[in-house]
Amino acid sequence: MKKILFLAMSAAGLLACTDASKSLSYTERVNVFIGTGGHGHTFPGATLPHGMVQLSPDTRQVGWDACAGYYYDDSSIMGFSHTHLSGTGIGDYGDILFMPVVGDKPLRPGSNEHPEEGYRSRYSHRNESAVPGYYEVMLDDDSIHAELTATLRTGWHRYTYPAGSDARVIIDMSPSIHHRNHPVTRLRVLNDTTIVGMREVRGWAPRRTIYFHAVTSSPFKARFFANEQQAVEGDSVSSRDAKGILSFSQLPANGELLIKVGLSAVDEEGARRNLETEATGWDFEGTMAKADMAWNKELGVIDVETKDNDLRTIFYTSLYHAFVHPSIASDVDGRYRTMSQEIAQDTAYMNYTVFSLWDTFRAAHPFYTIATPDKNEAFIRTLMRKYEEGGILPKWELASTETGTMIGYHAVSVIADALMKRQGNHDLNKLLEACVRSSVYDTTGITPVMDRQVLHGKMMSHAIKYKNELGYIPCDKVGGSVSQALEFAYNDWLIAMLAKECNRKDLFDQYMQLSKAYRHYFDPETKLMRGRLSDGSWITPFDPSSVERPSNYVEGNAWQWAWFVPHDVDGLMELVGGREAFKAHLDTLFTTSSELTGDPNAAADVTGMIGQYAHGNEPSHHIPYLYNYVGAPHKTQELVDQILQTLYHNDPNGLCGNEDVGQMSAWYLLSSMGFYSFCPGRPTYEIGRPLFDKVTIHLNNGNDFVIRAINNSRQNKYIRSMKLNGKELSEPRFSHFDLMKGGELVFEMKGE
Repeated sequence: MKKILFLAMSAAGLLACTDASKSLSYTERVNVFIGTGGHGHTFPGATLPHGMVQLSPDTRQVGWDACAGYYYDDSSIMGFSHTHLSGTGIGDYGDILFMPVVGDKPLRPGSNEHPEEGYRSRYSHRNESAVPGYYEVMLDDDSIHAELTATLRTGWHRYTYPAGSDARVIIDMSPSIHHRNHPVTRLRVLNDTTIVGMREVRGWAPRRTIYFHAVTSSPFKARFFANEQQAVEGDSVSSRDAKGILSFSQLPANGELLIKVGLSAVDEEGARRNLETEATGWDFEGTMAKADMAWNKELGVIDVETKDNDLRTIFYTSLYHAFVHPSIASDVDGRYRTMSQEIAQDTAYMNYTVFSLWDTFRAAHPFYTIATPDKNEAFIRTLMRKYEEGGILPKWELASTETGTMIGYHAVSVIADALMKRQGNHDLNKLLEACVRSSVYDTTGITPVMDRQVLHGKMMSHAIKYKNELGYIPCDKVGGSVSQALEFAYNDWLIAMLAKECNRKDLFDQYMQLSKAYRHYFDPETKLMRGRLSDGSWITPFDPSSVERPSNYVEGNAWQWAWFVPHDVDGLMELVGGREAFKAHLDTLFTTSSELTGDPNAAADVTGMIGQYAHGNEPSHHIPYLYNYVGAPHKTQELVDQILQTLYHNDPNGLCGNEDVGQMSAWYLLSSMGFYSFCPGRPTYEIGRPLFDKVTIHLNNGNDFVIRAINNSRQNKYIRSMKLNGKELSEPRFSHFDLMKGGELVFEMKGE
C-alpha cells in the first residue's frame, strides 16, 4: 500500500505529545472512517471541500445504512461511484459506477455475502486507507490496487493490475443508492481513450440528470450491453441500465491505468469542459497533493492544542465532515441547472446543492458564520436564487429539485442568523419577502416542475394554513402537529426579527404573535408539549416516551420536543412554573428512564440517549444549554462534557446518530471549543465546557479568537471563572461581535 496510513490507528496513539502533533498536517489529523459504521452514514472516498465529486467505494445500496453507499462492516466492494451524500437518513446519488476487474465477470454486482456471483471483490481493512482527498484499497479477488483522488468537478482513478493480466473496467450506469429509478441511461465511445454518458434519475430528488466525460491513459476496446445478457452493436448504448466493458491490452509494464472523469448536471459538453479545465495532464500524485493542499487550507481555519490524540482526531474529522456539503453545482463556465430544470449561465454566481436545512440551521450554518462566513454568504445567495427560480425558499434541496423533506422553513433561520450577525450585502426587503412567502399557505407561483406531492404535502402542507388561520395545528388533521408548530413558532420569530430590521412594524407585530403559538401545546399537567384535537381538547391517551409513525412528533417524542422554544426560554419557563420548577423539569429529562415505547422502527433516529435526551437527533441539540438560563451553568458543563466524551469516538462507529450533512459534527466543533449557537438568529453564544487546552480560530477578517482553558483535564470539567479580553463575564454567554473582533476568552477550570 502507499505511504498513507489509515488514521484510525491514532486510537492507539500515533503521537504522544502536543509538540509532536504540531508536525502533523491538518489532513493527517482526520480519520475519514469515523461515521462509516454504526448509523453515521458517512463515506470514506475522495472529495474536495464542497466539491461536486464525491468519488467513493460502494459496498451496499439497500437498507438504511446504505445511505452513503459504504458500510464499514461489509467485506466486499461493488465499485466506485462518483456522487455520495454525507450522513443523510435517506439515500440517493451513487452515480456512474466504475469497477476494475480481471477477465470475464458477470454483469451484475452480486451480493456482499457472495461476491463471486457478480463483479464485486472482497477486501480487507488492513489493505485500505484514506485521508481527505485520497482513498486506496486492494481488491483482493483480482489483486488490483485501486486509488482515488479528486478535483472539485472531476474524479481520478488509478488502478494497478497484476502484470500481464486481462485488465478491464466495468462501467455500470444502473446502480444507485436505494435503487432509484433511472428511466434513461446512455454510454457512448468518442475514441479509443474517451467515453461519455448520462443518466436520468427519479428518486429522493424527484428529477435529476447527470453527465460524465471520461478519458483513459491507455487505449481501450468497448463492448456495450443493454442489460446483463443483451450485447449492443456499435459505439453507443441507450437503455434503462446501460453497461460497458472497457478492455485494456496495452497497459504499461507496471500495470497502471489512470482514468479521469468529469461530471456535470448540465450536459456532456459541461462535463468535458470541467475535465479539461481541472484535470490537465496525467499527474495523479500532483492531483492528490493539490487535494491535500485544499483540505489543509480549509481545515487550518482552527488550531487546537491537546495531549489527547483521539480528541484531536475527532475534532478535525468533525471539521472535515462540516465542509463536505453543500456541494458545488455550477460548471466551470458558470452554467448550472435551475429549480425549473432549465439551463442558466452566470459566471458571477456559484450554484450549490445539498441543503439539509432542518439539520444544519442549528449548528452547521452558525459555525460557517464564524469559520467561513464568505462561503455561508454564497450558500444564502444560492437559497435566494432558488427562491427566485422556484417561487419559494428551499426546505431540503437536492440536485436543483425540492424533496420537501422534514419540517419548518429553516432557510429563514440561515438567512436571519447571518443578517443578525451583520454578514452579507443583501436586499433586506427581498430577504423578508422570501421568508414571509415560506410562512403562508399559497401554492401559486411555485415552479411548475416541482413534484405535486412535494408541493402540496410538504412545502405547502395544511399545517401552515391551520397555524395561520386557527392559531394552532389540529393533531387529528395533520401529522407531526406539535413538532411542526414549535418549529413554525421559532421561524416566525425570526421573520419578526427581519421585519424589525426592515421597519415593518405591521409584520413585526403579526409574526411576534405567531411566535407565541407554542403556548397552545403546553400541557400544564405533564409540563410537556401535547397534541390538540380539532375541538381544542388534548389528545388521549398520552405517553410521553412513545415514538410512533404517524404521531404528533417528528423523529422524537414529547420529552424531546418539550424544549424547542429557543427564541422564548423565559416564556417557556413561565409556563413550567418558574426557574426552580424548570430546572427540576430539566433534571427529570436527563434522569428518567431511556426506554422508548411505541414502534421500534420509528425510533431509528432517537439515539444517543441520556435519560430521554437523544443526542443522536437534532431536536435535542440545544437542550443541555438550557441550564444556563436557570442559574445552573455547572449542569450544562457536566452534560456537554458527558456528550463530548461518551457519544463521539475515534472509531468507525464514532457517531451516535446520522452525521446529517455536517450538523452532528458542527455540534461537536462548537461545543468542544466551549460555546454553542443556542438560538440561531440571536447573535449570542452560550458557554458550555471547553474541551481543549487552547483553540485558535483564524477569522477571515484577519483577527484571531483564542480560547484557553487553564487547569483543564478530564476531571476539571467545570468553569471557575471566565474572562473575555481580561474582563470577567457575568453570565455564561458572549456575543458573536466580540468573537469576530478577535481577542481571548480564558476559562479557569476546576473539579467538583
